[in-house]
Amino acid sequence: MIITSHSFELFADYHQFYLQDEQVDGDLSDSWTEQATKDLLAVAPGTIGVGTVRDMDVPVIVEVHDDEPEDDLSLWDHVTECSIEVTSGKIVVAGCTDYFPDAARIEMLLGIYQARICYGALGSLSDDGLEGDDNYKVALWLGRKVEPKVIN
Repeated sequence: MIITSHSFELFADYHQFYLQDEQVDGDLSDSWTEQATKDLLAVAPGTIGVGTVRDMDVPVIVEVHDDEPEDDLSLWDHVTECSIEVTSGKIVVAGCTDYFPDAARIEMLLGIYQARICYGALGSLSDDGLEGDDNYKVALWLGRKVEPKVIN
């Protein structure tokens, strides 16, 4: 069951946005490997970098669940999973060039969360790559540490 749901329009500069524990530095500079770029997912301690197909404003939904959601993953173009440890009680949701003190925060219980990132309408980009209906959903639930992986 969904505990909270938050909708954002994030500027995905450099084709990415972040979810990170409020108290970590969020440095993903070494995490965006060739494989991470292909998978559209980079992780570092307390930080998730979600790759996007546009570097424009993109719609993002972040849901906090009480247990692993039972989504129909076939409805999405791409799905990844990873985990994030929340030690501050808040995660920041922001584009990578956003001013973090002003970025959105979501209050969370302390612990390790599993994250499922769903990527939709990835093939809807205009020829110039500026327009599209691509959209992103991040589902979080208290769980266990898992290695980043593509599941669909």
